[in-house]
Amino acid sequence: MVTLEDVAKLANVSTMTVSKVLRGTGAISKQTRTRVFEAADKLGYVPNRLAGSLSARKSMLVAVLIPSIADTVYAEIISSLHSLLDQASLSIFIAESLMDPEVEERQIQELLSLRPAFLVRSGGIASTQRTKMLLQRFGVPHIQIWDGDDPQGQATVGPSHIEAGKIAASHFLELGLRKVAYIGAETHKDICASRRMESFIGDMTAAGAETRVLTEPDLPRQAESGELLTHRLLEDGLQVDGIFYLNDAMAIGGLRVLLKAGLRVPEDVRVMGFNGTSREQTINTRLTTISTNGHALGQTVAKAILENIGGQLPPSRTLCPVTLDLGNTT
Repeated sequence: MVTLEDVAKLANVSTMTVSKVLRGTGAISKQTRTRVFEAADKLGYVPNRLAGSLSARKSMLVAVLIPSIADTVYAEIISSLHSLLDQASLSIFIAESLMDPEVEERQIQELLSLRPAFLVRSGGIASTQRTKMLLQRFGVPHIQIWDGDDPQGQATVGPSHIEAGKIAASHFLELGLRKVAYIGAETHKDICASRRMESFIGDMTAAGAETRVLTEPDLPRQAESGELLTHRLLEDGLQVDGIFYLNDAMAIGGLRVLLKAGLRVPEDVRVMGFNGTSREQTINTRLTTISTNGHALGQTVAKAILENIGGQLPPSRTLCPVTLDLGNTT
């Protein structure tokens, strides 16, 4: 491993000079700076940012904890977040909670050990008491994303999932639907999805509609699960005129089963998803969905972090809009 001392020796300067040049501090001549950078490039020197941040009491790291890197929604958020932070020379470190409170606790402890400048954490998980204690006592600014219904940390940026459920119910009721189903998975882990479901079912039931809930705790929130649960709905002989799925992926899987069974969409049954991730893959069937804007969410979080660095306090709660994106499945 190339050290600071190796760079100093090749550039014929002190290690303190090398440190100042690489950190952009001190009154160092242009000629000396050039010599240090050339030596560092030649040796392939990589600065130890963690050690530097500890000694200077300043971190350039933003820790991000999300349920899954494979989730398209979070991929969009992180890409947008990184685009602004990178311009400010801030780096991000990503970890997954898998929506498991014990995993979240372990990851929070590991991330805080890196002494990040900020911790960006996805809400909607039933965090352990120890996780809550760590977040309160460690002193790292904590920004919560995705769960706009339960603000936590210095700032919260996310949509209202209660509002999303109400939008779905309102659309089905406007269409005159009276027998509907909600199909989802892992709702016991995902508090946000649970709120959407309860809000949707509550409004439909209050309006006199018959409702059926099909969820499985151990199935992934993917198209295959949508297929399986929709097939189960048909096997049970239940006739519904509308289905609201946990997300677009499950809705796409459900559509396959409905169409294969000879049902016409939307003439026989209406189908709606959530999160708008199917829009990019649309050819003929454009799923009606409730869209969130992951890019805008990521930009808002990044701006809140940069404002905090600049000494400003970001808003304690920023609700991101959820909108009904009409397709040809309703």
